[in-house]
Amino acid sequence: MSERIAVIGAGVIGLSIAHELASAGRAVTVLADAAPLETTSAVAGAIWFPYAAERSPAVDAMLEASLRRMRTIALEEPDAGVDLRSGIIVERTPDPDRAWTQWVESEPADPAELPAGATGVRTTVPLATMSVYLPWLQQRCAGLGVRFERRAIDDVDALAGEWSTAIVAAGVRGGALLGDDDAVVPIRGQVVRVANPGIAEFRIDDDNPGGLAYVLPRRDCVVLGGTAEPGATSLAPDPATEAGILERCAALVPEVAGQPIVSRAVGLRPGRSRLRIEEVPGRALRVIAAYGHGGSGVTLSWGTAERVAGML
Repeated sequence: MSERIAVIGAGVIGLSIAHELASAGRAVTVLADAAPLETTSAVAGAIWFPYAAERSPAVDAMLEASLRRMRTIALEEPDAGVDLRSGIIVERTPDPDRAWTQWVESEPADPAELPAGATGVRTTVPLATMSVYLPWLQQRCAGLGVRFERRAIDDVDALAGEWSTAIVAAGVRGGALLGDDDAVVPIRGQVVRVANPGIAEFRIDDDNPGGLAYVLPRRDCVVLGGTAEPGATSLAPDPATEAGILERCAALVPEVAGQPIVSRAVGLRPGRSRLRIEEVPGRALRVIAAYGHGGSGVTLSWGTAERVAGML
């Protein structure tokens, strides 16, 4: 059989992998029961920042690769929906982890721009408007010959005969789909999107005592978040949770207070103690796992794609 590759999952990880493989001339089909804008990726804050990401030399290399690719897209592909945004990462611990600053220019934030008692770092990083970026990425894949099939996959081995290789980029379903990994935990994330009153800078306050707080200005709205609820699976926006998000974000960036709500969304991040990118032995066809990105899917997307391509 000639090489035919199935990528299971149409979120940012699956699309990035499909793009990377098709760019190398491989025959790729994306199989998914949800369109890109229906995936958890569409709910993502989508800023390059290693939120709750595994720390290892391999993941560090992937972080750097994704940053390089996203910067290039921001500078050379204006229709992609990726912009370089300046802003502040708020810190509330005595010894904050600033390992991520090795890849970006940064400086201590002005205390006047920070919550009382906090420190922080000012930097500039890529931020994607996912309502633009995901369709752009899908279109680029299609232009490279990638085929798309709306198809639910419950048994990876059943793909043998149609495809020679399957890449499982199914996010929170990855472990269950392979049946050999119960380490994936859904981490519920809720956001509310409001009209932009004219702000251009982001704020991220992961250690806010009241819960996650981030304000991410995109091309079509401002994303306010959020939550990180391990084990929670409800996809219905919770009004009380939303009220807390609005309160925390208004305290962080007063300009967003009272802005009209554009939309609401909930997604289930694929939490796992370690990112799983590896060959899965003993299957009816060649299988590669590519999931477990937690809250760093966009941040690790192109690095994941390069790593999977290297394995093939």
